[in-house]
Amino acid sequence: MTTTLSQIQAWAAAGESESLEFKRTTGERRTAVRTLCAMLNNRGGRVLFGVEPVGRVAGQNVSERTIEEIAQEIQELDPPAFPTIDRVDVGDGREVIAVAVTQGPVRPYSYRGQAYRRVGNTSPEMSRDEYNRMLLERLHGESRWENEPVDRWTISDLDLGEITRTIDEAIRRGRAEDPGTREPAALLRGFGLMRGHQLLRAAVVLFGRGDRLEADYPQCLLRVAKFRGTDRTEFFDNRQIHGNAFELLLRAERFLRESLPVAGRVAPGLFERVDDPLYPPVALREALANAICHRDYSIGGGSVAVAIYDDRLEVTSSGGLHFGLTPELLFAPHESLPWNPLIARTLFRRGVIESWGRGTLKMVELMQGAGLPRPEIEDAGGCVTVRLRPGRYVPPQRVAHDLSDRQRRVLELLEASPAGVALREVRFRLGETVPEWEVKEDLALLKRLNLVDTQGHGRGAYWFLLNQGLAKKFQ
Repeated sequence: MTTTLSQIQAWAAAGESESLEFKRTTGERRTAVRTLCAMLNNRGGRVLFGVEPVGRVAGQNVSERTIEEIAQEIQELDPPAFPTIDRVDVGDGREVIAVAVTQGPVRPYSYRGQAYRRVGNTSPEMSRDEYNRMLLERLHGESRWENEPVDRWTISDLDLGEITRTIDEAIRRGRAEDPGTREPAALLRGFGLMRGHQLLRAAVVLFGRGDRLEADYPQCLLRVAKFRGTDRTEFFDNRQIHGNAFELLLRAERFLRESLPVAGRVAPGLFERVDDPLYPPVALREALANAICHRDYSIGGGSVAVAIYDDRLEVTSSGGLHFGLTPELLFAPHESLPWNPLIARTLFRRGVIESWGRGTLKMVELMQGAGLPRPEIEDAGGCVTVRLRPGRYVPPQRVAHDLSDRQRRVLELLEASPAGVALREVRFRLGETVPEWEVKEDLALLKRLNLVDTQGHGRGAYWFLLNQGLAKKFQ
């Protein structure tokens, strides 16, 4: 479609942006093509020659030689790019030249030997690390870790039952047609996990037996730990598990069921304890599935790690975010761009992944639906961490002292009654025939730990959480 004067005027009025830049004349064509290079490496955009930086449409005298000079400068882009060039008459024999590009299909692009990136309405030089990352993403579509064949592995080294369960579940969910056979090689070819007679690495990740994986692919590893407090100084539990993707997912979910505390509350007016899951189970499954699906398996020492602290839960996977995705973009509607598409497709068919590109959005919906804070995502240090936090008070396991179950229940009922609770009501709500002196000792210990305090004297005294913020830090 030919660019019109009204479009030029609208763009000029909008001002420069990530996808729009103004140049007074084609005398600035070198800086203009540098901008086009940055836009090719970003989401595309256009440069308008004949528009002043303030947005005034002035135009310039344009000849065939003018267009040739722009075209010659564009030839300095590597790999070659082919922008659209429109000439728009703005009156008095003057024209505006609009040069537009889309996101480049073979990024990264460089201009005169240097790559550029787009940041707001500027085009700074691209760092070597960013250039290498973008180059890796370009090559990833053709040759990547998961679609390389494996040596010394045969179908007998795989979990054949898991392969059959995967096709049966895919058929049940309507995500695959029944192939009419349960012969493992035929099923693997149907999943795209064999090339000729050779297994691909994705097949090993998905279905390999744990004993062989530990020796040949140690990165097929799950690390789980439950720590005391909010750092890694002490831990209750710390295990490492080798296995295929389905085994690791199963073991991670089992660990979470066994290790996560139940968030308790006292129902108003009922004096009854109501137990709720600390985090929505489906949100936990989404975090685990995303970690297994999108991690970088080429890192030999990599893993998926699940860590439970008193104030949060973290799921960490090796590798970073790719294809221009950022933690912020993951919380907005976005295209699904899996780093391991063969693995992702098989997990989708099995039902581990429910929908493309909605894993993080689904976690947000589930957490907020349960009245919990939105998940946090961090991309740093060669790994991606999904962090979930409880939205209500969870009594500590340890605050310079191991707490008993009863002492933790005392903290829960005090948290539910900010105005304070009398000793006799504490005993009543505990629902136990506990001697009064034992309850007093519990409260005295919690007071010495700076978790609770009392107001009043004798039977008129009321107990309350001294500082919920302090208690929630569990230090």
